[in-house]
Formats: sequence, structure tokens, C-alpha cells
Amino acid sequence: MNIVIIGGGGVIGQKLARALVARGHLRGRDITRITLADVTAPAPIAGAEVACVTCDMSVASQLSSIITPDTDVIFLLAAIVSGHAEREFDTGIRVNLQGALNVYEAARATGTCPVVVYSSSMAVYGGDVPDPITDQTYLNPQTSYGMQKAVGELLLTDFSRKGFVDGRGFRLPTISVRPGKANGAASSFMSSIIREPLNGVEAICPVGRDFLHYYLSPKRCVENLILGAEVATDALGSDRCMIMPGQMLSIGQMIDAMTTVCGPEPAKLIRWESQPEVERIVKGWRFDLRPARALALGLRADEGFTDNVRYYVDEDLTPAT
Repeated sequence: MNIVIIGGGGVIGQKLARALVARGHLRGRDITRITLADVTAPAPIAGAEVACVTCDMSVASQLSSIITPDTDVIFLLAAIVSGHAEREFDTGIRVNLQGALNVYEAARATGTCPVVVYSSSMAVYGGDVPDPITDQTYLNPQTSYGMQKAVGELLLTDFSRKGFVDGRGFRLPTISVRPGKANGAASSFMSSIIREPLNGVEAICPVGRDFLHYYLSPKRCVENLILGAEVATDALGSDRCMIMPGQMLSIGQMIDAMTTVCGPEPAKLIRWESQPEVERIVKGWRFDLRPARALALGLRADEGFTDNVRYYVDEDLTPAT
């Protein structure tokens, strides 16, 4: 079992690789090689079977030596995130849209119909479609990032219909609490308002306590991606993309969960400061989501946001020196 993780240098890519090494098998076969590919060299993961390479998926020629006929499963996690894609339209098209097509074409060229697990986004929804959002709700993105992810989904389904790849796409909730530093995503504050206070640093929240959104922890996301790779092809049907389970929570509920786990002091480091550009993007995302298909396949959400906080504290919090 040979696995390629495109976006292997990111938070989810790294956690996914470590989980796969610990697991040792996928789709009923022993894992013999994991290749982590990213635009900058991914941090090494302990395990003789793990290789780290640099690769820009927007350059098709760079994929041919990474996705080969002996590649069994490809996790496509790399992307230019939402705020970045909105500011730099051409970059988003080159990476998120052309890059995804390049990965699919490289997989097609193997002639072996590898499994492709595509990380899409809730940003494919929006506009005037009615609540609740289900797997059958039509895609109506209100950002360039959402449009690019929606096109990636349609391509994945068509490449699967043609027998070029065995695709399965998952519209990820916002991943929180995400370790590391803030990135260019409009949703970045949804981790930083928890992460930074837990590290003793002030954080800015650009929306009010009542703002609702859809969340999943990095730990559960990785578990769901692995389960998604293992789903039998005939269980997927003709539509290869679906909502990944998550929790619908307000900002206030997230902060209350942090207080439950870690006491009242971290919340005092949150500064409330409206940021209209961020609000414009995130308030265009829909939150009343019903992930029936993924739940039926065994994927699941966290039990409560206290889980998300505890996972961060246990796995990613850097002790103060």
C-alpha cells in the first residue's frame, strides 16, 4: 500500500501521516510507503516508510515522479486558503483549480484508478439556497475559494465516473483548534481565539459571540479522512462528494468550552474587534448542515467543543517556559 499526501507539510497532512504510520495499514493492506509532498519540504515523520519531497501541484510535470502506477491512495489536502484566494484570484485558480486538475490527470495517467480523497470545503455552499443544507443541496459558492473547491468536486466526480480515479470528496468543517500560527484563511480566527489565549497571548475576534459556524477537531478530521479512504466504492454512488460531520456552535459556546477545560483566565485575552472584510466572507458561509451520507458511512463529529480544546491541550499546546 503506497500513499501520497499532497499538502503533507500542513497541519492535517502531518497528523494524517503520523496516524497512518501508527496504524500500519489501509484498505486491508500493510502500508509500505507514504510520500509527503508540498511546496516546501514537509517536516519529517518518524518511520522508515515516509519520504518527504517538494512539489508544486500547479506545475503538472512535478507530479509525474510522485504519483506513479504503484500509487494506491492519494490524499489531496493542499490549497490556497479562503482569504488568500479571495485577495489573489489568479493564485487561487492556479493552485486550487488547476492544481487539483493536475493531480487528477496524474492519477489518470497511472492507468490503475487509484483512490483519491479530496478535501473540499463548506465554502461551496452559500447565497439564497434554503436551510438546512444537505448533501443534495446545490453548490452556490459566494467566494472564489468556494468556486474553486466546487469545480474540484465536479472534476473528481467526473473522473470517477469515467473510471480514471476512485474519488471521494469531503466538505470539511472549519478545523479548530488548529495548532501553529494564523494563516490567510478568513476562518483563521476560529482557532486563534482559543489557541492564542491558551498560550498566554491576546487574540482578536472579528465577529460577535452569537456567530454560528460548523467545526471539527484536527484529530477527528484525520480519523474521518482515513475512514473516507476505506469506504467501499459501491457505497459511494454516483455523487462522490459529501459533507463531513461537524458541530454547529456559536463563538460564545467555543469560548465557554475553553473556560470549562482551562478556567476563566484565557478568555480574558480575547479582544472583540469587528473586521468587516472577514465578516463579509464568513457570514456568506452556511452553517445549518446535515451530513447524512457521511454519518451513514461511519464518519463522525466531535462529542462537544470541550473535546476540541482537550485535544489541543493534550497534543499541541507548547508549555510555557
